[in-house]
This record gives sequence, C-alpha cells and structure tokens, in this order.
Amino acid sequence: MALAATLAILGCHGGEPGPGMGGRGPVPVLVAKAIRKTVAQRLHAIGRVEAYSTVEIKSQINGQVMKVHFKEGQDVAKGDLLFTIDPRPFVAALNQAIADLNRDKAQKVQLSNDFDRYQTLLKAGVGSRQQYDEAKSKYEAIDATVAADEASVQTARLNLEYTAIVSPIDGRTGNLILHEGNLVKANADTAMVVINQIKPVYVDFSVPEQELAQVRRAIAAHPMTVDAVAADENKTTVHGSLSFVDNTVDATTGTIQLKGVFDNRDQKLWPGQFIDTYLTLNELPDAVLVPSQAVQTGADGSYVFVIDPKMKAAMRKVAVGDTIDGDTVIQSGLRGDETVVTDGQLRLMPGGTVMIKSADRARARTAS
Repeated sequence: MALAATLAILGCHGGEPGPGMGGRGPVPVLVAKAIRKTVAQRLHAIGRVEAYSTVEIKSQINGQVMKVHFKEGQDVAKGDLLFTIDPRPFVAALNQAIADLNRDKAQKVQLSNDFDRYQTLLKAGVGSRQQYDEAKSKYEAIDATVAADEASVQTARLNLEYTAIVSPIDGRTGNLILHEGNLVKANADTAMVVINQIKPVYVDFSVPEQELAQVRRAIAAHPMTVDAVAADENKTTVHGSLSFVDNTVDATTGTIQLKGVFDNRDQKLWPGQFIDTYLTLNELPDAVLVPSQAVQTGADGSYVFVIDPKMKAAMRKVAVGDTIDGDTVIQSGLRGDETVVTDGQLRLMPGGTVMIKSADRARARTAS
C-alpha cells in the first residue's frame, strides 16, 4: 500500500503545462511523503502447503464392506465411524472361541481336583509317583490350553472390533476407493480412503544458504513468525510460526528447507498449493519508507526526486532495502520527512519546477 495519499492540487493553470526548466512550464507529478515507522525484515520464498498429517485407511481383516459412513471430501473427527465390514463371520469366531474357553475351563477344574488328590495321596504314602506325575502333567497341559483359549478370545474380539473402521485423526477425506459391497483384503496395497489433517497445516519453503546464519541468529533471539498469502480473491495474509529447519543444506539447489505451521481454522490454506511465504527475521525500528514507484534506477544506482518548498525537484541518491507491501525501505539518502515524486519522473530534470496533480486527474489524462 502507498505510504500517504497523493497531495491535492496546489494550483490550476490555463492550458497544459509543458515539461522543462527555466521558461518552460512546470512538470505535473504525483508525490507522497517519506515516513518513518517500524517494519519487519523478511525473507520471501515460494512455499507449498502440506497436510499436518496424512493417514491411509486400510482394513486389518478380510471381509466385505457393508456400509460407508461418510461422503468423499467430508470433514471427519477422530473416532468417527468410516466403514463397517461384515461382522457376522467374526461374531461366529468369537462365540466359538468363548465356547472352547468355557469347555477347557471346566476340564481344568476337574484336572485340578485330580492333581490335588494325587498330591495328597503321595504325601500320605498311599499314592504312586506315576499317578501324581500324570495328574500334574494333565493339569499343566490344560492350564496352557486355557491360556491359549483366552488369547484366542482376545484375538477374535479384536478382529470383531476391526469390522468398525474409525478415523484416527481429525481431517478431511479424499477420494473413496472402495464402495459398499466390495471385498477388502487385510493390509491391501491400496488404501480405502486417505485422510489429510488440514487444521493445522504446514507450509514448506526454502531459503538460500547465505541466509542461514541470520535465520539461526533470529531463532536464538526470539520465536519466529511466518506469513503466507492465501490464494483467495482477497489475497488474505495468514500468520503462523516457524516449526522446522532442516539439518542440512541441499547441495543441488544451495537452499535449506524450513517449515511454518498454521492453525488454518478458516481453511484458507489447502494442501498442494504454492503460495508466497514470508519469514520475519526481526524488526527495523524507525525505518524510512517511500512508495516503491518513487525509486528509480540510473547509471549510478537508485535515486528519488525530492520536492522542496519552492516546488523544485532535486535528484537524491539512495540505498534501498526490502520492499514491504508496496513500500521500499530507504537505508540511506532520506531523513523520512521529504516529499518524493511517485509519478512523472521521466519528464523531470534536476532543478526543474513541478506542479503537483491529483491522482484522479492523472488517471483521467492517462485514460484519454
């Protein structure tokens, strides 16, 4: 945005004033005030939005899909039911496992009594060692069988639970691969559906390795913010924080990867998008700013035209810094209270007289 509104017309003259100096008429120009304010020193990069987490939903059992409980592209919460796989074979398997367990538990009671009886007889000297050993062996065997039965019941109950597939995260569903009636295999290569967590999201971007030193200094000094310009019609700026700096520089590109995390509650950012990303390193207090269109480039570098109270133009060499929201930081050459020319520089010469025109009049003349 521009730093200041264009100044009003100071005067009106008959006819169109001609450019030049001396006897020639004043040059019509647009101007703005250079100002001082605190601005952020930022690095710009093209970032790519990534899902905070991605889960491929697969079945852990074989069976038929009986019901799909969501629509493609629907937001789901952690624990929401996604698929129901035919539970009837697994209910039967659980009932069979429970029956085997109950049978073997009853047999264990009998063999436990036999073992206790032969143990008592052996201690009394009226029972044989062979009968005692046989009773002990049978009891230990049935004890192991009961333990195996209990494990089978747990497995059968777990398999029955697997017939109800729920979402492990909050996220948004993608393309539905398997529909109702399809047969599904355990741990198949293709997922039934993919869920992306998009609240929050990451924005992945890279900066040149030359900037790594100042990035590390900034990290050590304070938490770092990352801004991203959403790809909506309003070009909304959303704010996040730096969450990751890679542990190596990419030798092929000479850049280092960083990530910012954004809460994305309004879902302005979408996985896969490429967006403008700005990493704020620090703040520059009392910086001098002018509209970027005021800065011109010549053989000796950058310069601006400054207008004095007598409406005379003077060329001022400047050292420029970052461009921030349409304004350029002037590192040296201006104090911060001067009036600078933002339009009409091509007709202007140092020492020339100017006439300040309004933006409305300038637009009308351009359109005619």
